[in-house]
Amino acid sequence: MHLGLIGLGKMGGNMRERLRERGVTVTGYDRDASLSDVGSLAELVDALPSPKVVWVMVPAGDPTRATVTELAGLLGQGDIVVDGGNSRWTDDIAHAAELAERGIGYLDCGVSGGVWGRENGYALMVGGDAADVATVQPVFDALRPDAGDEAEGTGGFVHAGRVGAGHFAKMVHNGVEYAMMQAYAEGYELLEATDLVDDVPAVLDSWREGTVVRSWLLDLLVQALQDDPGLSKIRGYAEDSGEGRWTVEAAIEHAVPMHVIASSLFARFQSRQDESRAMQAIAAMRQQFGGHAVRAAAEPGAGEPPSAD
Repeated sequence: MHLGLIGLGKMGGNMRERLRERGVTVTGYDRDASLSDVGSLAELVDALPSPKVVWVMVPAGDPTRATVTELAGLLGQGDIVVDGGNSRWTDDIAHAAELAERGIGYLDCGVSGGVWGRENGYALMVGGDAADVATVQPVFDALRPDAGDEAEGTGGFVHAGRVGAGHFAKMVHNGVEYAMMQAYAEGYELLEATDLVDDVPAVLDSWREGTVVRSWLLDLLVQALQDDPGLSKIRGYAEDSGEGRWTVEAAIEHAVPMHVIASSLFARFQSRQDESRAMQAIAAMRQQFGGHAVRAAAEPGAGEPPSAD
């Protein structure tokens, strides 16, 4: 199997190495010439045998759209484009239609595994035509986690459905990830807040074996606390990459209650505030209706003691 791979950053670069280690020939292109095997997309396409398979690993949105449009002019009948980035599923439908006009197949592939994927493998959620999936299957098999003793299992790979299904599944996966991270974080904060627990990192570490809450995310939190006890080197500021918002928007569209994932997304918004306008308004209203004490804007402190409204 010979694959063209566009985008050789942290994820793409590691994927190239994992594929090569497992016998897949990869010709890579990146705007950074020091990472690239060829000088242009045209050179990459020329280097591939037919049917050509090109995997796109560039940022979602305009960069992916521009890349797909350029590939539409370079590829031909029977070739396949795989978008392995974090595109919104609605973009997948547009990309597939654009390429279909030229007889080019399109697969969307949600990829999970992060910087550990080269060693551990990647979980892959694919949307598109079954025949196109079969053509690219050797690549999926090289990227997915090794089957180990469960060779008959899915092994971190699923053909989720038609075009868009792969990225939709990955979007929901990331929404669940937001909620899991928030739950671990809140549990960690409560353990730190009490004087009953002497060794919070050790408690979290003990959860990693034999409990119903063990997970790789918990492993990563324990590792972070080992590297930086108390997390003193990190601000409590968390960005969101888009999929959490899209998950909540899809829940609204389909009238699906999503209390926990929505709350975890809003918690990230709150983390970016030096001062909360909403809480200022609440303090002002409490002062107005009940004469409750407030803190002046310049006064340090964690807030007034609770009192009945």
